[in-house]
Amino acid sequence: MKTRIHRPFGKARLALLLFAILLAAAAVWWQTPAAISYETAAATRGDVEAIVGAVGTLSPLHSVEVGAQVSGQIVNLAVEPGDEVEKGQLLVEIDASLQQATVDAGRAELAGLKAQLVSLEAKALLAEQQHRRQQKLAKDGATCEEDVQTATANWAVARAEIDQLKAQIQQTSSRLKGDEAQLGYTRIYAPMAGTVLSVEAKRGQTLNATYSTPVILSIADLSRMTVDAKVAEADIRAIRPAMPVWFTTLGDNRRRWRGEVRQILPAPVANASNNDIVHYRVLFDVDNDDGALMSGMTVQVSFVTAFAEDVLLVPLAAITQQGRADGDPGLYTARVLDAESQPQARTLRIGRQDAVAAEVLEGLAPGEAVIVREMDPALLED
Repeated sequence: MKTRIHRPFGKARLALLLFAILLAAAAVWWQTPAAISYETAAATRGDVEAIVGAVGTLSPLHSVEVGAQVSGQIVNLAVEPGDEVEKGQLLVEIDASLQQATVDAGRAELAGLKAQLVSLEAKALLAEQQHRRQQKLAKDGATCEEDVQTATANWAVARAEIDQLKAQIQQTSSRLKGDEAQLGYTRIYAPMAGTVLSVEAKRGQTLNATYSTPVILSIADLSRMTVDAKVAEADIRAIRPAMPVWFTTLGDNRRRWRGEVRQILPAPVANASNNDIVHYRVLFDVDNDDGALMSGMTVQVSFVTAFAEDVLLVPLAAITQQGRADGDPGLYTARVLDAESQPQARTLRIGRQDAVAAEVLEGLAPGEAVIVREMDPALLED
C-alpha cells in the first residue's frame, strides 16, 4: 500500500515565485530610462529686426500761436477750431476806436507842421532877399552896418527855424507810423496756412497786451508731424541720427509710420516723478498726408538698431553663447538633431538678433532641426 505525501505549501511557494518575477520585471521597467523627446524648430529664412522701444507724443512740425499786440475788445472772431485757413486770411478784429483816433490826431498834427514849414520857407526866402539887398547896399555905402547885421541874423534865424520844424515833422511822422502800426494790429491775419487747433478767446472778450501777449488761437500745418520720443538712458547710446524708426498708434497697431531720426537732444527730460529713471528726447518727422495722425497722440516707437532681410534664422531659445577666451561674441552653441534623431552639439556664428530669433552666419543649413528644449516625459504621458 502506497502512502500519498501531502505538500501543503506548494501552491504558496508558486505564488511567491510569480510575485518575485513580477517584482523583478517592474524593477527593470522602472530603471529603464524613458525615451527623451525634444521640441525642435527648423532653421528657416526670414527677416530679423532689432529694435529699441520707446513711447512718444505727436505734434505738428510747423505751428504758431497767434496773439494780440494791442489791448482792446474782440469785435470779430472769424474762425473756429478745425477750420482750414490760408496765409493772410483775416482771423480776429479788435476794437480800433482808440488806435484810429490816435492815428487821426497824428495825421492832423503832421499836416499842421507841414503847413508851418511852407510859411517858414516863405519867410526864409524873404530874409535871404533882404540879406542880399543889404549886402549890395553896403558895397555902395548906402546903408548902415546895423541894418546889414540885422538882415544877416534874420536870414540865419529863418534857416534854423526851418531845420527845427523839419526835425519836428520827422519825429511826428515816425510817431504816426507807430500809431498806424498799432492800428494795423487790431486786425490779425493768419501768419501761415494750416488748421486752427484751438481758440483761447471769445468774441466780446477784452484783451490786455500791456505786459504780455495774450494768445488768441493756434494754427498748425498737420501735413507733417514730429514724434517726440523719450528714450531711457540705458538705450540712448544705441540711437544715432538718420537711424530708421517706425511707430504705431494706440488705436491701430497694424499700420506703421516710418521715418528717420532727426535730432537727439542732449539735455535729459525733466523728471516729474521720483522714480530716478532718466530719459532723453529723440525727434523724427513723418508725413501725414491722409490726416490720420493728430496732435497729442501717444505712439509706440521702435528704433531699428539692426535689420537683415531673407537670412537664415534660429530661435534665440535654441542657442547658448560660448564663453571663449578669445572673446568672440558671435560664437554660440546649438544642439542639432542628426539623421538618427540624436542631438549633436554644433558651433554657430550668429549675427543680428531681435527679441525672438537670431541670424545664422555659419554652422547651420536651411531645414536642419535645432533643439529648443527637452520635453518632460511625465507631461507627455499625461
